[in-house]
Amino acid sequence: MGPLKGLRVLEFAGIGPGPFCGMVLADLGAEVIRLERKGAAPPAAEDFVLRGRRSIGLDLKSPVAIEAALRLVSTADALIEGFRPGVMERLGLGPDACLARNPRLVYGRMTGWGQEGPLAQTAGHDIDYIALTGALHSIGRAGERPVPPLNLVGDYGGGGMLLALGLLAALLEAKSSGRGQVVDAAMVDGAALLMAPIYAAKARGLWSNERGTNRLDGAAPWYDTYECADGRSIAVGPIEPQFFAVMCEKLGLDATRFPDRMSPEAWPALKGELIAIFRSRTRDDWAALFEGTDACIAPVLDMDEAPAHPHNRARGTFLNRDGVVQPGPAPRFSRTPAEAGPPAEPATEAVLAECGFSAAEIAALRNADAI
Repeated sequence: MGPLKGLRVLEFAGIGPGPFCGMVLADLGAEVIRLERKGAAPPAAEDFVLRGRRSIGLDLKSPVAIEAALRLVSTADALIEGFRPGVMERLGLGPDACLARNPRLVYGRMTGWGQEGPLAQTAGHDIDYIALTGALHSIGRAGERPVPPLNLVGDYGGGGMLLALGLLAALLEAKSSGRGQVVDAAMVDGAALLMAPIYAAKARGLWSNERGTNRLDGAAPWYDTYECADGRSIAVGPIEPQFFAVMCEKLGLDATRFPDRMSPEAWPALKGELIAIFRSRTRDDWAALFEGTDACIAPVLDMDEAPAHPHNRARGTFLNRDGVVQPGPAPRFSRTPAEAGPPAEPATEAVLAECGFSAAEIAALRNADAI
């Protein structure tokens, strides 16, 4: 169905950004085969990050299984692995071995620190990678500690999504050159890349290292969240003057009272007014008032409320499959629509047969306890 139909990707089982990359590619139509450890428990239906692919159980400590993996590599367009640098080489499945079997292969490597550098062999998590890029320092209130933005910036935006982009770029190049290559996607690099607009603002003198004092970090009164009468919150973001004017009109404020609203010196007074105003009504009252306007104001929804919002329902932004609510595929395609596949399915023998293994060869793998 999707635009990547006909593409085969081998995904060596891992956690976090690697599987997220596999989900994105599978949603877009690629055949993603997940190579699990032999004997691994089948994933739960609720683990929808593994949706849309079948899996093979291989004992990667077995030379027979390694040879089987290399045969699978010879049928693939791309590979995803997320081990520490050197692990795949020690298994006999590093880039040199795989590209020798399949010179057109795009070999995707997902790590936190990258394939080289002083920290390459060091353990880490999203919070560590964004700490070294300036991203974590920049998020939080003035005078308070930095706030981890879930694990979205390092693991997923700067990790899995970056790897997906890198794989597709290398696959596009391979169509003309006939040659594969290694894609080194490091979460520390990706997190730094996502910070490019903030570093650009700093270079122009428009961003301070002092947390909670900048236009987009909650300091500005027109870019923050406000508590409402029911304890819920409303998101306020009318940066541009015409949108700010709409907000003021709806709130009964005279926008001309705030000619210097872009100046940090003017922010405390305006923020104080907005705090008092938004506390006077419930979140949903405010949401109804601003619905359909250009005030750039929206209710802050929790993960139970978001799938039920009319806009999300109209677009099918979330899916409910057998009682499991999950985000749908993105982006949208006019001719080759993406599709969220069913829960992950163990299918070792069926997948091996489709990849060219004979019944006798599959039986031999089974007898060798390699699958």
